[in-house]
Amino acid sequence: MVSTSLPERLDAVAQRYDREYRGETVEVPEAVEALPVFQDWIAGRLSSRIASPFWEVAKPKKSQICLDIGCGGSFLFYPWREWDARFYGQDLSTAICQMVNARGSQLNSKLYKGMRQAAAHQLDVYEPNQFDLAIATGVSCYYDWDYWDIVLSAVKKVLKPTGSFVFDVIDPEASLAEDWAILEMYLGAEVELTSIQDWKKRLKGAGVKIQKEKEGELFHLFKVSFP
Repeated sequence: MVSTSLPERLDAVAQRYDREYRGETVEVPEAVEALPVFQDWIAGRLSSRIASPFWEVAKPKKSQICLDIGCGGSFLFYPWREWDARFYGQDLSTAICQMVNARGSQLNSKLYKGMRQAAAHQLDVYEPNQFDLAIATGVSCYYDWDYWDIVLSAVKKVLKPTGSFVFDVIDPEASLAEDWAILEMYLGAEVELTSIQDWKKRLKGAGVKIQKEKEGELFHLFKVSFP
């Protein structure tokens, strides 16, 4: 990734998703338009294809308190009612936060506890040991390890000692990875291509315990705890 400051990276990701949630068009070269990944993105098929099913490694349980970082519109389509779990959401995109919160009165007030506009590391508004489960899918790929180490520390503070953090990382070896990275660059947010083995080494070095893993078409899921 081109060397930029953290505020610049955060702003680029926020703008990239603001444009998408507002339905704004993005001009790309013909070579990018010809990519199958771009055609899937235009047709609305890509998100479901690459989304990480976090519940397959950590299914929310009844009455658990969960934090979804970079949640997008997840409360509108994930089965929180079926899980009967409490949900706090957080996302960089102002557009999606406004969209979901505008529907707040129509949502299950027992389960939906609000959504705030903030970056992944900005968790100081929550109480220590508040959450049973934290989730962050489709987030880490935009940042380097130094930033994710900060996110891990922030999440550790708000998780209960028995809690878990589920997040995904892009797998550079996936057949879709290179084309997806090109697409994201033209959508406005460059991605980091760090090997899965490097992720494992860095997590171990940070004292993070990997509980479960799951491979996807593009992303690799980790369920971790903080001994």
